[in-house]
Amino acid sequence: MWSSVYRPESLEAALRAWRDAEEGTRLLAGGTDLVVEQQRGVKPARHLIDLTALESELKYVRRDGGEFLLGALATHNDVLASEELRREGLPLAQACIEVGAPQIRTRATIAGNLVTASPANDTIAPLLALDAQLVLANADGERLLALADFYPGFRRTALQPGEIVREIRFRGLGASRRGIFLKLGLRRAQAISVINVAIVLAFEKARVAEARVALGCVAPTVIRMPGVEELLSGAALDAETIARVADCAARDVVPIGDVRSSAEYRRDAVRALLAEALERIAGGREEDGFPEEPVLLETRMAPRGRVPRSTSVIANVNGKERELPTAMRNTLLDALRDIGCTGVKEGCAEGECGACTVWLDGKAVMSCLVPAAQVHGARVVTIEGLADTAALHPLQEAYVARGAVQCGFCIPGMLMAGAKLLEEREEPTREDCRVAISGNLCRCTGYRKILDAMEAAALQHPGTRVEEVPA
Repeated sequence: MWSSVYRPESLEAALRAWRDAEEGTRLLAGGTDLVVEQQRGVKPARHLIDLTALESELKYVRRDGGEFLLGALATHNDVLASEELRREGLPLAQACIEVGAPQIRTRATIAGNLVTASPANDTIAPLLALDAQLVLANADGERLLALADFYPGFRRTALQPGEIVREIRFRGLGASRRGIFLKLGLRRAQAISVINVAIVLAFEKARVAEARVALGCVAPTVIRMPGVEELLSGAALDAETIARVADCAARDVVPIGDVRSSAEYRRDAVRALLAEALERIAGGREEDGFPEEPVLLETRMAPRGRVPRSTSVIANVNGKERELPTAMRNTLLDALRDIGCTGVKEGCAEGECGACTVWLDGKAVMSCLVPAAQVHGARVVTIEGLADTAALHPLQEAYVARGAVQCGFCIPGMLMAGAKLLEEREEPTREDCRVAISGNLCRCTGYRKILDAMEAAALQHPGTRVEEVPA
């Protein structure tokens, strides 16, 4: 694991540090990919440059005329929280809600998803279909690069030494364009794409004026389909056109084969998924299945403000200021257990099981994916701090009443995810409850009683909001 973490207080300082960094230094934002790579020995880092103190400069989702601008620290949740962006950038929003689980989306950044450069990363295809551009910054200035020119090869980017992706830009769909993102995975949550497809079509009356079609996880990089786009341009989007276009895609694509799928299966899947996407656009059903109000597992808190420098990591843990003596070289999971918060469980150490879920500044997170140095000055709540000293949390009471506990190992993470949902909304639906714990695995497969307990707690104690603050 890493041996040091530097946390610059300005973008200028961060860019200088990145320019002058010694070998073995990596940038840190959400950390959801980086920590897993460190666990597996991939691109090992000795030193980290933590960008999360730069939220005022880099964490934003805003509109500038017809363009949307996403800062380098904008998370998947930040996209999902924007009603305007969900409407005007629907393919990107549909991809964001497919990434990992809610506890991943609270921290994982869009820019990080692009820079990791995996052809299976979900946000690349929709941003390619939306003709996104990247603002690349270094200590000497900035340059603008089309996302289409960002990937010269498998897991390679056009970033030069000392550069970061400072901003992502793309034009909203507007009245004349419609788009969609669809993904084929092997499970409903925490799934890596077998394939994904993103389509943006511009219409003039009943005909397609311009088409942009991108496919992910079928080649070493996310690709455009020029033959398909040419067939669509000028055509009416009817059943005959859709069938012809789907056949063209299956004929033109040269798919990869890997542990998730054979090449031949991917070819058939491209045909089927592309046809489904076009049929949904033709029928005006692009938004089918997309929630009107996505579950975020994130409630608003007052900003941290300026955190004094310190040689140690000090955080508010369960209402008390605590020093985390092992934080500089550890994950938050390990640092919390080292100070006695043993209710935070390690199941996978890779963000797959949710047993280590805690709240960090109002967000449910997988503590195994958080470098503990990032929590200096933050507020952390673990299962030990969920209830007050006089009584159980309403959700804990409901678990007891409904017999929702089996072996108990997964339960702390389940409770932290479920309790955050009850803070987020007063009347969650059954589907909301499923989404909230979609990042939590129960080895005993006891989900029905857990879901029953979540619904019961919501009915008996609506509006369990303890962290929300006025805007």
